[in-house]
Amino acid sequence: MWRIDPASDDPLYAQLVAQVRLGVAHGTLRPGERLPSARELAASLELNMHTVLRAYQVLRDDGTLELRRGRGAVVASTATDLADVERAVADLAAAARRAGLSVQTTTTLVTEAMHR
Repeated sequence: MWRIDPASDDPLYAQLVAQVRLGVAHGTLRPGERLPSARELAASLELNMHTVLRAYQVLRDDGTLELRRGRGAVVASTATDLADVERAVADLAAAARRAGLSVQTTTTLVTEAMHR
């Protein structure tokens, strides 16, 4: 489940954040499910443990994870179900491809819509 691209422009912690959010959206990570400890995940991905901790903190702050002493990182029971959004994004991507829009143009349109 965990894939990191060191050559990506996205920070390593942000890549982890995105993967957890997608796992929740796709239902592969369910409320109450424990994630690997920061130490275990860092070792398996050959990352600094603080990188994993930063990702876990971002996910805690947005309500996706609960960080519990002794239990570690657990998917929150209030984690947002993104199924409707995921369907809308898939429809948007299909429409953008039909219109011949670039990824950058499509991203700009979405970003502007989010700021309205």
